[in-house]
Amino acid sequence: MISLALSPILLGEETGKILFEDDFERSESQEAKEEIGEGWRTNSENRAKGNKQVDLKDGAMYINISPDADHAVAVIHDIGFEDGSVELRFMLENEKESIALDFADPSFKEVHAGHIFRITIQGGQVSIDDLKTGGANQKFAQKKKEKTLTPEDKKVIAGSKKTFPADLESGKWHSVLVTVKADQVDVSIDAKPIGGFSSPGFAHPKKRLLRLSVPGSAVVDDVKITDWK
Repeated sequence: MISLALSPILLGEETGKILFEDDFERSESQEAKEEIGEGWRTNSENRAKGNKQVDLKDGAMYINISPDADHAVAVIHDIGFEDGSVELRFMLENEKESIALDFADPSFKEVHAGHIFRITIQGGQVSIDDLKTGGANQKFAQKKKEKTLTPEDKKVIAGSKKTFPADLESGKWHSVLVTVKADQVDVSIDAKPIGGFSSPGFAHPKKRLLRLSVPGSAVVDDVKITDWK
């Protein structure tokens, strides 16, 4: 059952333990290869022929997909919480660009690539997608491959995702806060609640990774990960 109520975390009624913070105020020792540091890693070696797709400059992380890439850039960091929050600042050059915060558990094999849920920001809207019970679930992936998805399957997949309007200006810095509490996920942009809902997949017991997924280009700064347990 889906609920559109906002969580206590988003409303500022809970505090937690900070697991990780990064303001990217550092320099690389060379320019040829990725050297993000602070536990960050990417998929550039496997999906972009090793080409550099992430650069540190001016105290921020610049993400630009390589022409040789066969997949969106994934910039990855460990999370390790059940209930918690991720906040960061981002900038997108235009309405066609996007950034997604993908919460994953690679040890969970019932979904493709460990996808649990995803927040996607693009073109004046924000979507929240329960991938565990929806589009990334292996049973649906197999049926899609076999072209045997039933109307009920399609209804479940569609119902696992909600999209909300957001006031986003291209070429400007914005902040996003994503919170998860049991089966509830909420999102705010620039300290204003955008939307949220409850869905079974959000209550997955361990969100192990944060993947920042960028199919084009984006700039990221001031990442903060908090555990609410």
